[in-house]
Amino acid sequence: MEFVKPELEYAELLPLLIVLGGACVGVALEAFLPRGTRRLPQVGLALVTVVAALVSTVVVGMDLDEHQGADGAEGRGLVGAMGSVVVDGPTVYLWGLLLVFALGGIALFAEQRLEGGVSAFTGQAAALPGSEGEREASTRGLEHTEVYPLLLFAVSGMLLFPASGDLLTMFVALEILSLPLYLLCGLARRRRLLSQEAAMKYFLLGAFASGFFLYGAALVYGYAGSVSFAGINEAVRAGSANHGLLLAGIGLLAVGLLFKIGAAPFQAWTPDVYQGAPTAVTAFMAAGTKVAAFGALLRLLYVAFGGERWSWQPMLWVIAIASMVLGAVLAIVQNDVKRMLAYSSVAHTGFILVGVLGVQSAGELAKGQYTSLEGVLFYLTTYGFAMIGAFAIVTLVRDAGGEATAYERWAGLGRTSPLVAGAFAFFLLSMAGIPLTAGFIGKWAVFTSALSAGAWPVVLVAIACSILAITFYVRHIRLMFFTEPSADGAGVVTRSSLLTSGTITVCLVATLVLGVVPGPVLDLVTRTGDFIR
Repeated sequence: MEFVKPELEYAELLPLLIVLGGACVGVALEAFLPRGTRRLPQVGLALVTVVAALVSTVVVGMDLDEHQGADGAEGRGLVGAMGSVVVDGPTVYLWGLLLVFALGGIALFAEQRLEGGVSAFTGQAAALPGSEGEREASTRGLEHTEVYPLLLFAVSGMLLFPASGDLLTMFVALEILSLPLYLLCGLARRRRLLSQEAAMKYFLLGAFASGFFLYGAALVYGYAGSVSFAGINEAVRAGSANHGLLLAGIGLLAVGLLFKIGAAPFQAWTPDVYQGAPTAVTAFMAAGTKVAAFGALLRLLYVAFGGERWSWQPMLWVIAIASMVLGAVLAIVQNDVKRMLAYSSVAHTGFILVGVLGVQSAGELAKGQYTSLEGVLFYLTTYGFAMIGAFAIVTLVRDAGGEATAYERWAGLGRTSPLVAGAFAFFLLSMAGIPLTAGFIGKWAVFTSALSAGAWPVVLVAIACSILAITFYVRHIRLMFFTEPSADGAGVVTRSSLLTSGTITVCLVATLVLGVVPGPVLDLVTRTGDFIR
C-alpha cells in the first residue's frame, strides 16, 4: 500500500492552531515562571491568543472559496486535514461566536476585586477543604493560574467540535473540550465541597456519555464502512444492509451529544454543575459548550445522517418537548438563582432543538424564510450573550459568605442597586422572549423554520412552554423590584473591575441591539451558507 503524505491547510486552520499553540505556551509558563508572577503573563497570553484567533477567523471567513461536493451540493469552504476538519461558512461563524464568548470568559476568570484581591479559584486545589493547607494558601493569597491554559484547551476543543469531518475527530474534540471543564468546575475558592461534587458528577456522567458516543461511532462504522461524514452519507443514501445497526448507532451518538447540550433526559448534571462550579466557569460553559455541541449536532445530523432524517426526527420531537416541559416546570420550583438559570438552559435547549427539526435547505423555502441552520445559529448568538451577562451579574450579588444565590437574598435588590437589577431583569426578559429583546427574534427564527418544515405540534408546545417560562422570570423580577429588602439581605459589590462590568455592558448592548436591529446579524447568518461535505 502506497503511503500518502498528509497535508494540512495551515492558513484555513490558523484560528484552531493559534488557540492550541497559546494553550501549550500557557503550560510552559506554568513550568518556568515563579508562582507569584504567573497571573499577568497568563491573562495577557490568553487575551492575545483569543484576539489573534478571532482576527484570523475573520480573515478566513472573508476568503472562503466556492465548494461543490461529490453529491453536487454547493457551499463555501474546504474539507481540510485529509477530510478530518471542515472549514465552511457555519464553522467560521461558530468559531467567531465561540472566541467572542471566550473573551468574556477570560475577563470573568481574571476578576480579582470581588474576592478582595484574589480570583474566584482556589489557591490550593490539592488541599482538603477546611484543612490547614487550604487556610495557609488562602492567607498567602495563592491562586491557580492553570485555569487560563485550561480555558484555552477547552476553547480549542470547542472550535474543533463543530468543524469535525469524521466521527473520530469529533470524539477527540469532545474529549479536548470536556476534560478541562471537568477540572475547572472543581476549583471554586468558596464552597469547595459543592464545587468538587459538581466536578465529580460532571466527570462521571460525561465519561458515560463519551462511551455511548464511541460505541455509536463503532456501530455506524460497521454499517457504513467509513467514519467520514461524506462516506456515511453515501452509505445512508445507498441504503446499505443492517439498517438496525445504523439506527442503533444514531441513537448512541445522539446520547453523547445530547448530554453536552443538556437535553432531557440527559440534563441531570446541569443544575448541580451550574450551581457548584465557579460562576465564571458556569458562564463560559453555559454559552460555549452549548454553541459547540449544537454545531456538532447539526453537522452530524444534517451532513452524515441527512438522508435518514425520517428516522431521527421523531426522536428529536420527543426530546425537544421533554426538554422544554421539564426545564420550564422545574425552573418554577427553584429557590436558587444559578439552579433557576440551569433549568432555564434546559428549556432553551428544547427551543433550539425545535429549530433543528426544521431541516430544510434554502432552496426549499419561500423568499424571506430562514433555514433551520440559520435560525439555530442566530438563537445561539442571542442565548450566549444573555447567559454570560446573567451569570456575570450573579458574581456581583454577594454577602459575607460570598455569592448570594438564594432567592431571599435578592429581595429588594432593585431598590438598593437599580442598575444591576435592571440589567439582570433585561437578560431575563430576553430569555423569556419578550419583544425588543434578542430572545424574541431568536425564538421567532427557530419557530418559523420549524413551522415551514411541518413541525407545528412541537412549535405549539414551545409557545406554551415559553408562556410558562415567563412565570419564573417575572417572579424573580418581582422579587427584586417589588419586595422589601430584608435586613440581612445581600448587597451588590460596586468595586468590581472593568473586566466584569465591561463584560456585562457588552452582553447587555448585544442583547438590546440584536432585539432592536437584528438585520445585520441575520444577514451575516444567511451568508454563511450550508454545511459542505
